[in-house]
Order: sequence, then structure tokens, then C-alpha cells
Amino acid sequence: MPPLPGAELVRTPVHLYRYLLRCCKQLPTRAMSQHYQHAIRQGYNSHTDEDDPERIQLIIQRAISDADWILYKVSIALAVFKLILIDKSDNSMWKD
Repeated sequence: MPPLPGAELVRTPVHLYRYLLRCCKQLPTRAMSQHYQHAIRQGYNSHTDEDDPERIQLIIQRAISDADWILYKVSIALAVFKLILIDKSDNSMWKD
């Protein structure tokens, strides 16, 4: 799954923060969204004292990669869940 539009424009920690919060809107449930929003805030606050530009870019790249992986994982899980529902509604699979 490619990154959300705008990933290539993330250059600063504030841009990253906003990008990651936009990614949370793609999650299927409010509970998941709130969980990851909290994690994003915690991560942002824990790195506010970071001043090495190379380290900041590394953190940005890793955070975007992690967000892409989470969104991909969720999309696969939803696709599998939908297939199970379709198969279950077919009933031919569930007959003895």
C-alpha cells in the first residue's frame, strides 16, 4: 500500500505529526484511531528535544514506514474479514 498523499512533503516534525494524524482517519474504528493518536502524541512529545537533523529525518522516515505498514495490515485484515462474511453468507461452506 503506498503512503497517503503528502508523505513526500513531510520535512519537519510538525508535518510528520499532522500527516500521522491524517493517517489515523483511515483506520476502521474510532478505538483504533484514538489508540494510534495517543501513541503519536506520546512519540512526538518524547522527541521534542531532538536536535540532530539526521536523526530527525530517520525518525520521520521510520514513522511514515510504520504508518504505511499499519494501514496495509488493517486493509488486509478487513479484506479477509469481508471474504469470510461473503463465504459465510453463501452457506455452502457451512453445510454438513
